[in-house]
Amino acid sequence: MSSNPPSLNPPLCPHLTHFKSTHGTTPFHTFLQRLTVKPLGRATARKGDTELFRCGACGHARVRMYICVTCDAAMCEAHAPDHDHEIVVDVDRAELFCCVCCDQVYDRDFDTAIVTLGACSHAPQPREGLRKRRRVDYRPWTPDSKEKALLALGTNTDTGLVKDDNESFPVGLKGLNNLGNTCFMNSVLQALLHTPPLRNYFLSDRHNRFVCQQKNAGLDKKNKNLQRLCLACDTDALFSAVFSGDRKPYSPAKFLYRSGWWQHAGNLASYEQQDAHEFFISMLDGIHEKVEKDVRKPHNQGSGDCCIAHRVFSGILRSDVMCTACGYTSTTYDPCVDISLDLVSNKEGSRKTSTKNHHSCNGNAETVTPGMSTLMGCLDRFTRPERLGSDQKFFCQKCQVSQESLKQMSIRKLPLVSCFHIKRFEHSPIRKMSRKVDRYLQFPFSLDMSPYLSSSILRSRFGNRIFAFDGDGNGPDSSNESTSEFELFAVVTHSGKLDAGHYSTYLRLSNQWYKCDDAWVTQVNENIVRAAQGYMMFYVQKMLYYQASDKVGGS
Repeated sequence: MSSNPPSLNPPLCPHLTHFKSTHGTTPFHTFLQRLTVKPLGRATARKGDTELFRCGACGHARVRMYICVTCDAAMCEAHAPDHDHEIVVDVDRAELFCCVCCDQVYDRDFDTAIVTLGACSHAPQPREGLRKRRRVDYRPWTPDSKEKALLALGTNTDTGLVKDDNESFPVGLKGLNNLGNTCFMNSVLQALLHTPPLRNYFLSDRHNRFVCQQKNAGLDKKNKNLQRLCLACDTDALFSAVFSGDRKPYSPAKFLYRSGWWQHAGNLASYEQQDAHEFFISMLDGIHEKVEKDVRKPHNQGSGDCCIAHRVFSGILRSDVMCTACGYTSTTYDPCVDISLDLVSNKEGSRKTSTKNHHSCNGNAETVTPGMSTLMGCLDRFTRPERLGSDQKFFCQKCQVSQESLKQMSIRKLPLVSCFHIKRFEHSPIRKMSRKVDRYLQFPFSLDMSPYLSSSILRSRFGNRIFAFDGDGNGPDSSNESTSEFELFAVVTHSGKLDAGHYSTYLRLSNQWYKCDDAWVTQVNENIVRAAQGYMMFYVQKMLYYQASDKVGGS
């Protein structure tokens, strides 16, 4: 791991410098022996959750308690400045505190000793809940009479509304005809057609299919039998047809047949019931394959700049595997375009989730029922430490032998659009049978992803160490709390059985929900969406969602 640049380190405390020059590091080493440090957990001076430290001056056990590294005396935050010795340690965080400066101080040797202490535990501790920032509800802008008059003078086809007989639907909101068990394709296409960054890319003519076809025609003259397929061109034609203003249902037959979609994804070439998630992955791969043939463009999928598909959906996952014998940690980074989550009961995480995720949407608070499966509970399970089995032993480079280990996932970089795939279809190779999980999943309309970022998990694991983040949260390939708030804009649902089901999509446009069921598009209440059996949820960064809402806002 690389350390942070020296310019990012906090200034040295003169009292800490004087303490080390006088006493050396012996008091630190003596104090470290009483600490309890668990793998993937925070260091603490408490031997157990029931151990209390009382202030020697007032006799009270406060929320924030300190222990002197010189005389081992306990004190509260109010009486710490009156203590005889300058340097003390926070009981619960194992972080240095200067009684003279009345502030937390940093020492690289002390922090390194805590992180590399190497003590391990039989059960990893769940990370502490992060302090939530105060949320400010967004209120969409509504024009007054004067602004309506000004808008009427400059109205064109970009105002975002098309008049129907009795209602106004946004441009591009139209049904897609079912071509024979193609509801899996229609449901995903509806979500992609209204993905703000993807929609803006194609509608702004960033990929012109006519120009692309002319380039391909020139390259194909040498080999007349070679047929160059470009899924980005097919997608551009689809956007043009859907956003043309015509409200009649559109048949994506050309997209499916003439452009050779079945050649793009041969595993989907049949009239049988298919999986919407497989179609979503295959479509992103199809757009990416075209870019792979262009040597002039970067091919780094993890950076998210290789093609429009990965620029919108690509994120980076961080995987930490820790040896339980010596504490050595191996870290790897992998790109991803979606996150697949296990659908499990939320009995263990319901209490933590209910206090951490109370999002509000349209002024209505979203509460979590104890024992109910929630999207936040699935994310908690995805990012919590797990002990790998004896058959998955990890080769430790420090021990030079295979050891049992703990693994923890986190998100280093969030994409512009986060897609969560719920594993509702279970396949058992032992029993040779498959089944669908019909358990209800509660998902929020507003989602804060900061608890699941690598920077947040590392902060929970190490505390406020001056080197613990290893660039996560500071570099261009990492996310921070300013980009961690997302808004739900599309939900792909599955109803029915495993082999005889049906897909449909709920779209959120200008804070109004619409149900797209193949050729039928209807306006629905948000309670209908909350009760739906979510299979794929699409969240966009909050700032992008509000910008898109302003563009299609009604007068």
